[in-house]
Amino acid sequence: MMRLDASEKQHRYHNLLNDDHANEMLEGEGAGLAARVAELEVRCARQAEELLCLRSTLADALRRLNALEGRAPPPSTGTQRNGTYTGSSGTPTRELRIRQPTYRETAKRTSSYGSSTSSLPQRRGPQHQSTGSLQSDSPASSSSLSPAPSPSPRATPAPLHVPHASQPYRSRNNSTSSKESVSPGVNLTKRWSSTGDFNAQGLIANSRFTTKSLLNLYSKPTQNGAILKHGTHTCQYNEEDGTMRMYLRGRPVVLHGPSDQDGLDPAKVAPPPQNKLKLEWVYGYRGKDCRSNLYLLPTGEIVYFVASVVVLFNVEEQCQRHYTGHTDDVKCLAVHPNKLIVASGQCAGHDRVDARPHVRVWNSVSLATLAVLGAGQAERGIWAVAFSRADGGSLLAAIHDAPDHVISVWDWQRSDKGHCLAETKCSVDTVVAVEFHPLDRNQIVTCGKNHIAFWTLDQTNVLYKRMGIFEARDKPKYVTCLAFNHNGDVLSGDSSGNLTVWGRGTNTVQRLVRAVHDGPVFSVACLKHGAVLSAGGKDGRIVMFDADVNPTGLENVIEGHYGGVRVLAEGRGSQLYVGTTKNCILHGDLELGFSPAVLGHVEEVWGLAAHPSLAWFASAGWDRLLQLWDALSHSTVWSKDIEERAQCVSWSADGGVLAVGCLSGRWLVLDPHSRDVLAQHQDGSEPIQTIQYSPDNKMVALGSRDNFIYIYRVEDNGARYSRLGKCLGHSSYITHLDWSEDSQYIRSNSGDYELLFWNATTCRQVTSPSSLRDAAWASNTCPITFTTVGVWPENADGTDINSCARSRDGRLAATGDDFGKVKLYAYPVTQPKSLCHAYGGHSSHVTCVRFTQDGARLLSAGGLDTSLMQWLVD
Repeated sequence: MMRLDASEKQHRYHNLLNDDHANEMLEGEGAGLAARVAELEVRCARQAEELLCLRSTLADALRRLNALEGRAPPPSTGTQRNGTYTGSSGTPTRELRIRQPTYRETAKRTSSYGSSTSSLPQRRGPQHQSTGSLQSDSPASSSSLSPAPSPSPRATPAPLHVPHASQPYRSRNNSTSSKESVSPGVNLTKRWSSTGDFNAQGLIANSRFTTKSLLNLYSKPTQNGAILKHGTHTCQYNEEDGTMRMYLRGRPVVLHGPSDQDGLDPAKVAPPPQNKLKLEWVYGYRGKDCRSNLYLLPTGEIVYFVASVVVLFNVEEQCQRHYTGHTDDVKCLAVHPNKLIVASGQCAGHDRVDARPHVRVWNSVSLATLAVLGAGQAERGIWAVAFSRADGGSLLAAIHDAPDHVISVWDWQRSDKGHCLAETKCSVDTVVAVEFHPLDRNQIVTCGKNHIAFWTLDQTNVLYKRMGIFEARDKPKYVTCLAFNHNGDVLSGDSSGNLTVWGRGTNTVQRLVRAVHDGPVFSVACLKHGAVLSAGGKDGRIVMFDADVNPTGLENVIEGHYGGVRVLAEGRGSQLYVGTTKNCILHGDLELGFSPAVLGHVEEVWGLAAHPSLAWFASAGWDRLLQLWDALSHSTVWSKDIEERAQCVSWSADGGVLAVGCLSGRWLVLDPHSRDVLAQHQDGSEPIQTIQYSPDNKMVALGSRDNFIYIYRVEDNGARYSRLGKCLGHSSYITHLDWSEDSQYIRSNSGDYELLFWNATTCRQVTSPSSLRDAAWASNTCPITFTTVGVWPENADGTDINSCARSRDGRLAATGDDFGKVKLYAYPVTQPKSLCHAYGGHSSHVTCVRFTQDGARLLSAGGLDTSLMQWLVD
């Protein structure tokens, strides 16, 4: 029995050994199987990306063929068109953006004269060329597909010492924005279906999005004219003395018409001009205060935003397209997994109906709007958006700016109005980013001040939250950015300069890489080959890690005058696109460095002036930058830090010198070719609001905020100046000036709606305005004149119109107003009720408008949105 027991024990022992061995083998096979499954997931994702890239390239090719062959693409019924394509002529160009201060006694907005340093080396930017893009106030935004305008027969000469293709150095800061309005007849809660966007029938009411339909992507929405509006303010015309009496904020303003003026009927409505505007180019980028707003599309275009325009810019081909469906500042951007659909969110504007916060989902090929989400639900704005990735992009998450920072999840393809699947309070602290997990369905990650949160959307559409667990001493003040590696782990950057790896499916720290950057990490990107990039918002360093977040030793530092890195976007091959905190977009790679693709102003810009004989224009702003631009090549000729916050800019009558008025009361005169300062003077301590040279180039007049007009004699071809005197008589600050064609007289507007006339040589007021009723004026920048009565809207307060301009041929007048609108009138605008074409795009007060020397283009500056826009006069 004992032998049997011993043999039985030995048998059992061998069986146990065999079982353990089998278990080990099973465990090994299981681990290997999991690794193979993970590898297959990555391969499938890559193959799906390649297929989508091929489809999008085919769609883009079809669009280009339609443009080249001159065929109208299939009409798109039931689709709202909010953007337009503009062809390219292949010339290099550049971009920019502007802002400028307002001085209002009406306290419509607050401005600060606090200084911000900007001692930056001059820098040269790339050059871009674009085509036309029309946006208007009409219930359906109008747009068109057209080739780029042919350049004028005269080439624009560049300074001899500045090669046109080189890149000027310049500085920048940051920007903000304020207002815009949407189409009157549009219900923002409606989901738009686009015929021909994804299949022959479009996205029909209850149809679901499928990748099969990606082969027929191009549709051109119908065009609509710009909305026509006119003011209906009270005006009285006196036929006996030929005067028009208009009222601004209840104050009567008497305007004398020319002696040969036929009788006017104030009730008659003047028609709009036959000409219209098309948005040709948008200069600038919003990197100062917005995140995750730069992506590369498979068509080779980078997509980003500035003001209320989303720009699609092909850096290689140097052409722009514009999506103009938004009505106020665009604050966030996301690209669908198919790389063809884009979602963009905007903040609230001043118009509570037309400028409500919402998300727009649109087709990047046809620029047709597919859905409008969340109108009326968000309080102040949409700060972050993201498409789901594991399920092919059927869901969209949005973060609403509210006291509790609400997170909402939408089934954006559903046609009914109840397509918000879930909504809940996210955090009392600021939330800066939201992302869907790329591998786990219904998993969402958010981050912001003092937190990172992991969300699960269950089958009943309820959101559950788990907070990320930091060690007490490692908890950062802000978790600033998110990314996912190929294993599904979450990577986060924080304000302490650390990178944190969170294990897939957990809310605990798997690995912490300390002090990667000196200052906050603003962007983390996982590249296709597995490498990880981190970017510093303060130190400007871009550092590469391997897939396991181990340093590779490869890094690059962005030049300080471009600012810190705001966002990274992977380009083709090893190329990267970098959005910076000083409103630049750079492109290049870590080994060879980066060069600017998009440049613009950083702070508010008010100075804008077109050259009197060349296709150049100058801009200047509170960022201390004076920039010279070429309107034909859309490029920066040069940029200079003038070490003064600028308020206005003007060319001499012959274009030989450039004068800049500053906030300190100082004004400078520069040679546009050498960029040398030829003269500088100080007149008072208040800002110089406007500068105008006389037509004979012998005098210059400066309107100051101290209520005086200073007149100087010009000598030595604009290099020397001697003061003739100053004009006293206005009871408020000077806003605009015009010279008579004979250079003898000046007319001026002030902040209290006065129109006064002056003898330029004696600096005395002409007390009888009727004596100058037949005077011919060299310009019409004063908006309060007899020939611009009709530009004032109903209930205007006198400060609603910031700028006015007349074309060189005297057929058109344009205005820029406090509501972000650029308006085009037939000149003269003597009828109180005058129809106009109105155009959006700016999200702030339009501070200045100017026609180019040939009248073929109109330039506009967007105040707080820091953008410059160039319009074709069609």
